[in-house]
Amino acid sequence: MDTTIPTRFSLPLRRLHWLMAVLVALAYLLIEQRGVFPRGSSPRAAMVQGHFWVGISVFVLVWWRLALRRRDGAPPITPPLDRWTALAAKLMHLALYAFMIVMPLLGMATAWADGKKVLIPFTDLALPALLAENEDLAHRLEDLHGSIGEAFYWVIGAHVLAALWHHLMRRDDTLKRML
Repeated sequence: MDTTIPTRFSLPLRRLHWLMAVLVALAYLLIEQRGVFPRGSSPRAAMVQGHFWVGISVFVLVWWRLALRRRDGAPPITPPLDRWTALAAKLMHLALYAFMIVMPLLGMATAWADGKKVLIPFTDLALPALLAENEDLAHRLEDLHGSIGEAFYWVIGAHVLAALWHHLMRRDDTLKRML
């Protein structure tokens, strides 16, 4: 029986972390750059549909990631964190996981309330809308989705800066555990 304590996250967790980082960045890129194309144009619609499906992919993958995290656990940080830094790290990770669950749900609700179809890629088939069209609700949901998205630019930035602080200033193995 192997009793060595792992020093890195499991390979599937590391791969999911970086895949999801790319997907979240892609979701932001697709929606922020849709304005490059005129309203009603096919390229703009493709960027919006891409945003929808990248968000749905994040939503699906986060559940797999949470299951793996529960199964595999997290390797300890060396040297150990003080109580307050450990609490801040836990809260940051909870916020990131909540973001990856809530944002896709808000996005889908916004699309459906706005009467937009979420097309299955490369088909004319759409996911069934779970909300009736409601312009007022759509605007409120869109504002909330956008506000949370903007807040998470900062949270994601703080996550990256914290990883760099751990690596460059504190000189612990926080970042190495995910590489």
